Amino acid sequence: MKVWADELLHEYSIHKKDLERRRDRLDRNDFHSKQDLTQINSMIESMNFSMEWLETGRQPGTFKGIDKKSIYQHQSFSNMDFIPDITEQLEEGPKQLYMTAEEKIILADIFASLSLRERQCYILHYAGGISWAKIAEEIGVSKGTVQGYIKRAQKKINEKISLPSD
Repeated sequence: MKVWADELLHEYSIHKKDLERRRDRLDRNDFHSKQDLTQINSMIESMNFSMEWLETGRQPGTFKGIDKKSIYQHQSFSNMDFIPDITEQLEEGPKQLYMTAEEKIILADIFASLSLRERQCYILHYAGGISWAKIAEEIGVSKGTVQGYIKRAQKKINEKISLPSD
């Protein structure tokens, strides 16, 4: 049995696909097309938000009781095999790096405490050695925003490992 929410979801998905087709036809080198691209991406993001709200019956990103997002983050970060091997980059010579299970849990907890953007910017900057400006250009925000993400991430990390933040 279809209800009004199902009908809205169907309409949203049709119009979202239409917007995605329009976005894909834009010339990304043209200044005006870039402005249109920004607007269309914003519209698609708003539609995704609304569709998730209609599907779940509650505002996306908010949960009663435990924050399920953190649980999923803990689970996905508990396997730390995705962290690159930096043995060759160590100046003291080749050494085997090893993390205990406890250290992996601590690292997973730290990553889970960061928002997606904080985690993204922090890892790109400190692990990847990428400048704030390059990160800002890559993810489409200002350099100051990237700086804010990195500083907030550092503060959260310092709190987790009980260091004073600067």
